Amino acid sequence: MNYNILVTGGAGYLGSTMVPDLLNAGHKVTVLDNFLFKQASLNHVCHNPNFSVVRGDVRSENTIAPLMKNADIIIPLAALVGAPLCNIDPVGAKTINHDAITLMLKLLSKNQIVLMPTTNSAYGTGDENHFCTEESPLRPISLYAIEKVEIEKDLMQRENAISFRLATVFGMSPRMRIDLLVNDFTYRAVNDRFVVLFESSFKRNYVHVRDISRVFQHAIANFDRMKGQIYNVGLSDANVSKKELCERIQKQMPDFVFIDAPVGKDPDQRNYIVSNAKIEATGYQTSISLDAGIAELIKGYAMIRNSQYGNV
Repeated sequence: MNYNILVTGGAGYLGSTMVPDLLNAGHKVTVLDNFLFKQASLNHVCHNPNFSVVRGDVRSENTIAPLMKNADIIIPLAALVGAPLCNIDPVGAKTINHDAITLMLKLLSKNQIVLMPTTNSAYGTGDENHFCTEESPLRPISLYAIEKVEIEKDLMQRENAISFRLATVFGMSPRMRIDLLVNDFTYRAVNDRFVVLFESSFKRNYVHVRDISRVFQHAIANFDRMKGQIYNVGLSDANVSKKELCERIQKQMPDFVFIDAPVGKDPDQRNYIVSNAKIEATGYQTSISLDAGIAELIKGYAMIRNSQYGNV
């Protein structure tokens, strides 16, 4: 069955991978984005008659309300993502990550479907064994995670909604993000050949950006039996520490060197092992391994250099 789908923030890191996949599946997709990063990440789908794009602000009721009226499914990706960006602009973080979603929930009819990405960073440090399921207490550390926790509470008051607590995402995308941990460490390996680690034993879970796109399509196809639930989404064999991640990168780039910092600590104090058994029980399986993603990034970084203010 094909749907009218509204994707806010659809030109971002997740959206620029997801939107083409939704179009290829036969859906009609409208993207609302403010193009904050001047990205041209959806140029390649403009030929598709089922694709529409609106430049605007997700916080504006005059903009979002008419778009929502025509949508069967809303995928709200628009956000200031990650702790550093939210710390730089806490007002923007609150109004985009929280207030805009609250507005969207107010405008929804009871029959409209919401598929929302949240974050498993809300687990913070996990329990005494650092193991987390969807039932584990939430201990959000960053402003980004705190806002996502509050929104998820409101979202789950609705029957026709699913929340995906995403692991740390990695992989190449038309709107690239180098700041995500796997992407960042691989970029450093390619360009600097070394990285200094803080609290290298801290673990987290990872997932490829294309597997995120796939889980949203899985939810559309299986919505009636998945609705009203929260699901962790990550690679079950990729609950790895920062040191273990560097070792995986080093296998593909033997001249990559990493060292533990003797002093200091990471401002991001996440440390947990996440269970993805619940989403896997619905029939969903990730398809792209951490090692395959690292290989993909190494190839991608042959084309990308973050050298805006350099001569080389």
